[in-house]
Amino acid sequence: MRRTYGLALAAIAATTWVTHEHQNSLLAQEGSEVITGSVTSAAGPEAGVWVIAETDDLETVFRKIVVTDDDGRFLLPEIPDATYDVWVRGYGLVDSTPVNAMPGAELELTATVAATPQEAAQVYPSNYWLSLIDLPDAHEFPGTGDDGNGINENLRTQDEWINVLKGCQRCHQVGNERTRVVPDLDQFDSTVAAWDNRTRRGQRGSLMSSFITQFGRGRGLDM
Repeated sequence: MRRTYGLALAAIAATTWVTHEHQNSLLAQEGSEVITGSVTSAAGPEAGVWVIAETDDLETVFRKIVVTDDDGRFLLPEIPDATYDVWVRGYGLVDSTPVNAMPGAELELTATVAATPQEAAQVYPSNYWLSLIDLPDAHEFPGTGDDGNGINENLRTQDEWINVLKGCQRCHQVGNERTRVVPDLDQFDSTVAAWDNRTRRGQRGSLMSSFITQFGRGRGLDM
């Protein structure tokens, strides 16, 4: 009898705790400010694209980014009270025109499919472009210098080459537009000549040039 009574009390306590936690969860959801909606394009619902909400109404610029689900739906959670520009970015798309929204809004956003691969590539993140850099093969190390394979003799392994490359990221987000495009490319005989000039320009030109030389200048520019 005593054991049955104890089990009954435990069950009541557990039920009370679960109910209490459920109520707290509901209250938290009711107190949260969200923007919800869906993203579609001419191809239908857009799954796995970024929905970005940003505002400068607050003390600092505020930006929230989420990814759509398989049905193209999204929920931007914990949004402070402000007016937001909400827009869509994704692989194979061009950035959508921002729409104004406030917390509580339900949006139907329209994404535009890029007309060409080149157009789509303009919004790829920097790490995408960084991943395309053609590194020397591991078997080419240690370097044999200008009279050999062009790799600096001080670089003993491919990891050391990569370490030099990472040093560039102290000043640049390697892969962004400024690090992959030479605006006046048509003024040079080759892309190598253009980058040789580009890495010597400006206030930090001497530092950039020294990093290229650490690779073995010719091989660094070929990269």
